[in-house]
Amino acid sequence: MPELPEVETVRRGLLPVLEGQRISKAEVNRPDLRWPLPERMSERLTGRVVTALRRRSKYILADLDSDETLIVHLGMSGRMLISGIQIGEFHYDHPAPAKHDHVVIHTEAGGRVTFNDARRFGAMDLAPTATVDQHKLLSGIGPEPLGNSFNEAYLIERLRGRNTPIKSALLDQRIVAGLGNIYVCEVLHRAGISPLRKAGRIGSERVATLVPLIREVLSEAIESGGSSLRDYRQADGELGYFQHAFRVYDREGAPCVTENCAGQVRRVVQSGRSSFYCATCQR
Repeated sequence: MPELPEVETVRRGLLPVLEGQRISKAEVNRPDLRWPLPERMSERLTGRVVTALRRRSKYILADLDSDETLIVHLGMSGRMLISGIQIGEFHYDHPAPAKHDHVVIHTEAGGRVTFNDARRFGAMDLAPTATVDQHKLLSGIGPEPLGNSFNEAYLIERLRGRNTPIKSALLDQRIVAGLGNIYVCEVLHRAGISPLRKAGRIGSERVATLVPLIREVLSEAIESGGSSLRDYRQADGELGYFQHAFRVYDREGAPCVTENCAGQVRRVVQSGRSSFYCATCQR
């Protein structure tokens, strides 16, 4: 499932097509994705101007001049593909309609955004902009890891006394927004902390080192366009490249890249998810 860097990359790709543009037509080709789509979705989108395009955790939020916000989650295989616009030297022509094009948004400027989702694990909803943070999909989500409210003092306090493994704690969206399996594995390797270690047994100084490392890994991944594994593509259809910089994720049996470490990358399963780490240098 796309994590914060992938969703942020898609948001940035959508900006020149959607932000500040008026929707001339919204095609809704089925009544549901993972859940039912909002009532009169086509009518509520058509004619509206997208005043801002934001991200909250793993969700894209399109604020409309109707004081509603379109909430989008990509799910396992959802793609938002742009066409009909010129970006730099490249013009993205409209593709032929595809089988799993479930929602298609046309703008007055000629741009098009197509939400294609073969597995239909994605989701869309409309909610009042003023209270969108209270929506059931967004309420209870912790601070954004790239924002000021996520800091060393906050993380130390939230992890104090927790008996859950640090890997599980960092995946808890109530503690920090948007982190997923890939980037938590990468962060913990850079920090030299085992994903198996109990969160509450890690000293405050070591917990504090996680904050800048989380920001570092996420920023690097965003600049690389995310990590392309299985279904993920950017909004222009291109692949992300951060997977080529993985230190541990999906590298079971490979030598550890930490300087002067003779260990190998191991894989263990935690709560149904694969954790990759080096038992030699991650303690």
